Amino acid sequence: MSITEATPATGSTSATGPKPDAARASADVLTAETLDEFRSDFLADANAVRMQNAVTRTTLDDIALRRDRFVGIPSTVSHRLDDWKVTNQMKSGRCWLFAALNLLRVGTKKELGLKDFEFSQNYAMYWDKLERANFWLGDILDTSQDEAGSRLLTFLLSEPLGDGGQWDMAVSIFEKHGVVPQEAMPETESSSNTAKLNTQLRVHLRKSALSLRGLAADGADEATLEEAKRSALQGVHRILTVHLGTPPTSFEWQWTDDAKTFHRDGVTTPQEFFDRYVTLDLQDYVCLVDDPRRDHPKGEALTVAGLGNVRGGSEVRYVNAPIQTMKELAAASIRNGEPVWFGCDVGKQVLRKEGRWAADLFDYDGVYGLDLGMTKEERVLSGDSAMTHAMLLTGVDLDDGEARRWRVENSWGDANGDQGFYTMDDSWFAEYVFEVVVKKSALPESLRAALTSEPRILPAWDPMGALA
Repeated sequence: MSITEATPATGSTSATGPKPDAARASADVLTAETLDEFRSDFLADANAVRMQNAVTRTTLDDIALRRDRFVGIPSTVSHRLDDWKVTNQMKSGRCWLFAALNLLRVGTKKELGLKDFEFSQNYAMYWDKLERANFWLGDILDTSQDEAGSRLLTFLLSEPLGDGGQWDMAVSIFEKHGVVPQEAMPETESSSNTAKLNTQLRVHLRKSALSLRGLAADGADEATLEEAKRSALQGVHRILTVHLGTPPTSFEWQWTDDAKTFHRDGVTTPQEFFDRYVTLDLQDYVCLVDDPRRDHPKGEALTVAGLGNVRGGSEVRYVNAPIQTMKELAAASIRNGEPVWFGCDVGKQVLRKEGRWAADLFDYDGVYGLDLGMTKEERVLSGDSAMTHAMLLTGVDLDDGEARRWRVENSWGDANGDQGFYTMDDSWFAEYVFEVVVKKSALPESLRAALTSEPRILPAWDPMGALA
């Protein structure tokens, strides 16, 4: 799907924005009298002054925490799958890849007879970045005739290459490039701390975009443009290989399992390793999304223009589903012995050190004396909330079949929560979870048509295109 397919027509707008009339302009001025009134009202409010005294000496969350809510969320659950250690994405935005590889490793560990095993997250990130650079440069060529200030081109140039991604993007990488054990391509300084790497990639890609657009404007033929794109991509390859190392085309694999039995596979390729030891059929999974906007009906297939990483890879397809259905399917998967990849707005209402989430964990309204509450739809429409992080659901506490809380495998190391596992109150799931990945065969009849129907194409900048 071309990134230009869902781009709406845009009219010309003033570079300085709308201009108010004279009466409005006068009312817009923040006067000394208004400021005096604000100051007097604040000082006359005893609670506001108390909050000022507290918050200027103590962190906001320590003041706003509802202690009764925190202590009312025990970490125990009725159904728990994890008996392994968490992983650590360090200073990188690879959570979506970590969560996907953590899902894959559950079956792989059983195949290998190993309790502790990790796939190489560095290997997966290397190929994602190279494939995504190719994807992005193709978008630059597709939009080479767009005006320099167009919304689409501005969007593309704002973030040529980051760390985040989506479930279907992970599937595309695994199916094309396979997977390897961590020892075959271990972490590097830059894989664990991606800021400098990403900065240099963005500089190179933005410069390459200007060059490609210049060639197109001068009337260069398709062969010339493709050769220029190839040269730019070779530069990306060079930067990635300097920072992350050279990904193996084959490696020697042998191991001793937990029963002390030695195994030798000999030399194998990443694709052979994927075929042999990944037990999941990735094409049997679909990403359900809770798009809360009322003009986007449940049961509808959705995609986002230009969202992807591998040309010719898996289509990014969502099925817009009721949040209750998403909960029920996630709980059923856990009961059947399989964790669930999910995406959420991780930073809201979270007590990180203790590893707790609840929709009303903090009373910010009480601190300020303001009503800050919004519905999930309002948060999405106003830009206050979107998917920012991906993790695994590895447990659920069910009472009479209803979920009360969820156990979460994070990828932030083992320093917080229960050695890196967090506990999510079910209220938080409803408000801040946006995506879950489940088997297509588990979908109710009301959602099955969306697996094959033509999806609604959302614009490239739509919040449902947010990357974890």
